[in-house]
Amino acid sequence: MIHFMPRSREAACRPALCLAFCMFILIAPTGPAKAQTSANTAGTAGQAAPAISAAAPVPQPSLSVSLTREVLVAALGFLEPRTLEAHSARDFCLWGLDGLTAIDPTLSVTETRPEVSGPTPSPGGAMAAEKTSGDASAQAPTMLNVLQGQTVVFSRIMPAADSNGAWADLVTAAMQAAWQHSATLREAGSEALLQGFFDELFNHLDPYSRYLGPSPASSDRTRRTGNTGTVGLSLGQSGRMIVITAVNANGPAWEAGVDTGERLVSVNGRSTRGQDVTTVQGWLEGDEHTSVTLGIAAKGHRTTTLRLERTQVPPETVFASTDGPFTVLRVTSFSTQTAEEISQYIDQVVDEPTPDTPAPSASKNKTAGIILDLRGDRGGVLQQAVTTAALLLDHGVAVTTHGRNPLANHIWAVQGGDMTNGTPVVILVDGRTASAAEILASALADHRRAVVIGSETLGKGLVQVIGQMPNGGELFVTWSRNQAPLGWPIQGLGVMPQVCTSLGAESLQAQLSALKQGNTLQGEAVRLARAARYPVPVTKILDIRKHCPAAIGSDADMDAARVLLSSPAAYRAALESVPDENSAPIH
Repeated sequence: MIHFMPRSREAACRPALCLAFCMFILIAPTGPAKAQTSANTAGTAGQAAPAISAAAPVPQPSLSVSLTREVLVAALGFLEPRTLEAHSARDFCLWGLDGLTAIDPTLSVTETRPEVSGPTPSPGGAMAAEKTSGDASAQAPTMLNVLQGQTVVFSRIMPAADSNGAWADLVTAAMQAAWQHSATLREAGSEALLQGFFDELFNHLDPYSRYLGPSPASSDRTRRTGNTGTVGLSLGQSGRMIVITAVNANGPAWEAGVDTGERLVSVNGRSTRGQDVTTVQGWLEGDEHTSVTLGIAAKGHRTTTLRLERTQVPPETVFASTDGPFTVLRVTSFSTQTAEEISQYIDQVVDEPTPDTPAPSASKNKTAGIILDLRGDRGGVLQQAVTTAALLLDHGVAVTTHGRNPLANHIWAVQGGDMTNGTPVVILVDGRTASAAEILASALADHRRAVVIGSETLGKGLVQVIGQMPNGGELFVTWSRNQAPLGWPIQGLGVMPQVCTSLGAESLQAQLSALKQGNTLQGEAVRLARAARYPVPVTKILDIRKHCPAAIGSDADMDAARVLLSSPAAYRAALESVPDENSAPIH
């Protein structure tokens, strides 16, 4: 039995890798937001004051014209060079203006050409971006119109397709006119106006590009960067009492000896009795390096007072356990510390090199095999998946990213040595495994370093770049595709496991029996998936994925892992069911 020690915050990954890191968080170059300008200043001047005082009229909500324009200029400048496919400012703006109709169905946006007697909706929807035919009429100016019912409330000539500033002016003016005529827009608010614009725009791109307004963007930045200080406690409720359900090994509460099951009686002298978990969790948070006083009571003991300093506590994403002679590392997501967590746990189950034995064999380790459980792992930081792969690979390409922007193209190569001394590795996946988790699984499988067990994964193989807007909002824009080491695209396809557990118990038993004899029943499906090249038609994706349908993980996954790790012949046959890298061209 291996007893895993709590991880140390000071410990770092073993220097067994050499990576070029680059964070894809780009800031759109914009100036500071200007003061808000009211777009609705209706009123009368010079009237005599009424003899009888009356309640002041309810002020109409205002639209910040200048800030709206700044956001649009920044967004168009950020989008144009980065989207996977090339689009003009005209495309983006015509798509986005459909957001007016989404908020207020009485509004519509149309285009009018000189040869048309009246405004008509664009083909394919109110604002589908058209391709001009090049004839004389197509070269004539085209009018953009905003209608409320049958009444035209705004009309202006469209500018050149690639003129970001002119299109930002046009959209801002159209929004302002719609705002003045639509009570529904004013009730929704100016932020809803921008949200609707970007929602409709991104509907034409991909499922993962999106806009976050200032408030959710701020929360998301805090989650990514961890600027909020805390003490590393997770809380639950027992009747009217708050109890500690988990203690983060990286936090000050762990260092102070706080344990699960104890009651959190008070925070800074304020009783927690009768409070909800979310409220008390908020009491624990604050600026980094500030102090917080906790009242802690174990069952049957008096309350103890602890004074702790809040710190940035990275979330624990790796949870270690043993299953017989095997080490199980359950990875819930990929945060900024995931690779370090995995490294420290691996350190506890493998022998350190010495001058006499610089490269101990796997048989000398404290574990007979490592099971990486990525089921339900929705991904996270791409670099952490690459770094984790570097802990288990001697060298090679972990993933390549390809986009229209040159900065989106990157080869993520690792080198330095396998810190597990060749210990057998099995990876568990299911239909929820996505993104960075798929990168790790595909990298280790394609290099024949691990056997993937489970079902087809989600197939989320797109990378987003983040642009911060002048209003504090953020754009998440897909700008590259992930490609596995053997050249196949992760997007849509997902990772085809070498051992499929979603076809039923009878099929699984047949697969394991064949593997013990050195044969594989899943080999053709694995080779078919690895042979795919971008772009892959949807029909072909569906045809490949049906060989191991996506499913929620089950006990059968772990059962298969035990069988495979207990049979060297079966493990080797499963590894070799993936084509050799020399037989699969790298693109």
